[in-house]
Amino acid sequence: MLGDIVNPYYLQVASFILINIILGVSIYITLATGQLSLGHAGFMSIGAYTSAILTLNYNVPIVLGLLAAAVLTGLVGVLVGFPALRLQGVYLAIATLGLGEVIRVLFINWEGLTNGAVGIAKIPHMGREILQFSKDIGFDPGVLGLRSNQFSSLSVFLVLLIIAIVVIWFFIRQNNSRVGRAFASIKMDEQASEAMGINITYYKILAFGQGALLAGFAGGLYAHVTAYISPSDFDYHRAVEILIFAIFGGSEVIWGPIFGATFLSAAPEFLRAVSEYRFMIYGALLVLLMAFRPQGIIDVNMVNRFKRKKKNKKKEG
Repeated sequence: MLGDIVNPYYLQVASFILINIILGVSIYITLATGQLSLGHAGFMSIGAYTSAILTLNYNVPIVLGLLAAAVLTGLVGVLVGFPALRLQGVYLAIATLGLGEVIRVLFINWEGLTNGAVGIAKIPHMGREILQFSKDIGFDPGVLGLRSNQFSSLSVFLVLLIIAIVVIWFFIRQNNSRVGRAFASIKMDEQASEAMGINITYYKILAFGQGALLAGFAGGLYAHVTAYISPSDFDYHRAVEILIFAIFGGSEVIWGPIFGATFLSAAPEFLRAVSEYRFMIYGALLVLLMAFRPQGIIDVNMVNRFKRKKKNKKKEG
């Protein structure tokens, strides 16, 4: 029976991994033009608070709340992108980290809207909403042998899986388009790209806006999976964590941050026996990575080798 194999705890862990994958893709898009941003925790918080406030206080459906969160965060990203054009490298990273902290402090002090440091509770939960909708249309999870909490967790996981697949598919397509080639050209040599007629300003702001939009969308999903958010969920630890997804997995190809987000999100579950030394293990892994594989675990050569092997197998078949 399906009810014997569906474990709500493991599905919740898998749901957080999928949200982190979307965050990993959001930082990859910004890095694709050579812009090092540490403001994605701030963008995530804007999306989370926007969707939470709209759905909780104004009875907006979750889908519309998520769309509004993504659009608003994308607009903020575009506005931030203009002054960010004047900064590069570590200066841009420091400026965006400061932006994230400004947003977090704003949410702490805007108590009338955000409930301050206490945070917002009782946010509409995506799984419970899906369960209620299913019951309204006459579908009983018991038909599948599932209890209500199992069905709720499974439905959240499947929705997030579909969203993650669509996001990854879209940005793989974009990488192979004129936009993706312009991003790669700007990352390689900004001045040469400008000399070739590429509109540097447009593409850098586009990358910044897309990254912010996706981070805001992930923030909205996070709010509706946890049903509770507070400013401490989006501090600089979160900003560094999102960046490490790309540093660990690799920022040259989209599969790098996806692998990094998956591995680093699942690692705490496998390191429970040595949980006291968990952060030491992470630090050691990063030091080893910087020493022996600074481009991350997955790079362009690895992806090309995998594609060649796949082609050879097809020919042999």
